[in-house]
Amino acid sequence: MIKSNLDLSQASVLITGGTGSFGKEFVKTVLSRFPKIKKLVVFSRDELKQFEMSQLYPKSTYNAIRFFIGDVRDLNRLKRAFEGIDIVIHAAALKQIPAAEYNPIECIKTNILGAENVIEAALDNGVKRIIALSTDKAAAPINLYGATKLCADKLFVAANNMKGKRDIVFSVVRYGNVMGSRGSVIPYFLSLRNSGTIPVTHPDMTRFNISLEEGVNLVLYAIEQSAGGEIFVPKLPSYKITDLADAIAPSVPIKTVGIRPGEKLHEDMITENDAPFTFEFNDYFMVIPNTGQHRFDEVIRKGNGKKVQEGFRYNSGTNNHWLTVKELRELIKKYVDPEFSV
Repeated sequence: MIKSNLDLSQASVLITGGTGSFGKEFVKTVLSRFPKIKKLVVFSRDELKQFEMSQLYPKSTYNAIRFFIGDVRDLNRLKRAFEGIDIVIHAAALKQIPAAEYNPIECIKTNILGAENVIEAALDNGVKRIIALSTDKAAAPINLYGATKLCADKLFVAANNMKGKRDIVFSVVRYGNVMGSRGSVIPYFLSLRNSGTIPVTHPDMTRFNISLEEGVNLVLYAIEQSAGGEIFVPKLPSYKITDLADAIAPSVPIKTVGIRPGEKLHEDMITENDAPFTFEFNDYFMVIPNTGQHRFDEVIRKGNGKKVQEGFRYNSGTNNHWLTVKELRELIKKYVDPEFSV
């Protein structure tokens, strides 16, 4: 697991989409590890989720936390929220693939224009570090959600070219399916354990797997290590969708229902076209921009980074680390449902 020596004591941190699955885990981790943090702002548009979250972190105990209602589509609101902020984690996004296909412009407004608003607000408010969350869907995208996230990645990488003399760094973290996050396959399969069948889109389908805890640790590491413009990609295990079904409901028959529109058989996190700009480290890969590569020389040297081979591709179907049915069950019990048993 990636670990960092980051100290957020006396820092002011804001997370967009702070009431989502990642946001809640990030807030829990930061308040636990850094009790002396100066300010932690949860920025999101859902007042009910903010109210529910505020019950977990009462001001009497957690003096640093703030709840800020707003939408990343609203630049003026972002500018107000970013006042006095040192570090921004951009996690807000519309990510449901079928909804994005049916409502494309709404996805574009949040994921692309919202990303540009975050950049503009950060540049105008003296923010020092911005880490944007990406997805494996952004590598060689075939659906609108992935395409919007690829655009957002490009915006954050390019933002380093327009910062002028500002002391600010924009970087991206990209990872695969988050175990147990809202709308993901594991809670869905768990809900079908007592049904007649488990629907599987294709028996050969594979996915990368990461826990919320690992995702938060990667973001904290990126805050500490980022030079600006790089994409951090963790080394993750893969699983077969049929193994996941077997882990959750071994006695329930599988029904193949066909790949849905916008869905891949296997996911990529690094494509062959990224290979010339990709370096491998112990626990992660780093894709650097094809301009200003000298800025990363010291980072690569210190981390003993090695350039990947020509034609390298990081794909869930050709991964060299696979989760077994037993390991999947252990992870589900640890990260998704403590009461889980077969």
